Amino acid sequence: EFNLDDPQIDVQEVEEPDLNAQIVADRLANALERGWYFRKAGHTTIDRIMDSGALGAEIILSGKVTGARSRVEKFNRGYIKHNGEPAETIVDKGVGTAVMKLGTIGVRVKIIPPDAKLPDDFEVYEGVEVAEFIEEPEGDVEELLEGAEDAEAEPVGADPEEIIEEETADTPEEVPEEELLEEEIDGEAPTPEPEAADDPDEELDEEVEAEAAELVEEMEDEDGDEDGEEAE
Repeated sequence: EFNLDDPQIDVQEVEEPDLNAQIVADRLANALERGWYFRKAGHTTIDRIMDSGALGAEIILSGKVTGARSRVEKFNRGYIKHNGEPAETIVDKGVGTAVMKLGTIGVRVKIIPPDAKLPDDFEVYEGVEVAEFIEEPEGDVEELLEGAEDAEAEPVGADPEEIIEEETADTPEEVPEEELLEEEIDGEAPTPEPEAADDPDEELDEEVEAEAAELVEEMEDEDGDEDGEEAE
């Protein structure tokens, strides 16, 4: 089945069987099948676990322990982790099944071994020299806060001189009105634009007047000639 020529099995004895969750679960299931009362079997088993030096243990029996109705019975001692990474790495778990006349009873055992390092453990060292605590004046903190506010107000990576030059270049120079008036007075008056050429109607009127004047002169000359002839 495993394609091995000469398989060998090495069987070793468990040093502390009461700290092995799977062995404890099988023993408890066997005790229930032999007729032990579930409370007596549960308390006896968990006491043996704690006497072996475990930091914590939990036994859960689920099924028809007594009567026709199934229920869950729990036995707890010490400290036990139920969730998180410690529950997966530190807690030893075992599962067993007891076959009874009324039905099966599930057995679940959780054990925290004595050498487990829990994340919430801490140690208190005695006789350790502690450095003297030096109180810092409050003024230093206020100065640091003020310095931080000033740093936020100034743009990073720009010189103040460049900023001033940019502002002056952007804003147009304001020339006072008095100077503008003086320049207009001192300067030459603006030359008027040449008048547009006379309209053709005006030219026609002048020609008509000239012709009328010539006719009047001719009539006067003719009248003068007639008066001279009559006088002769």
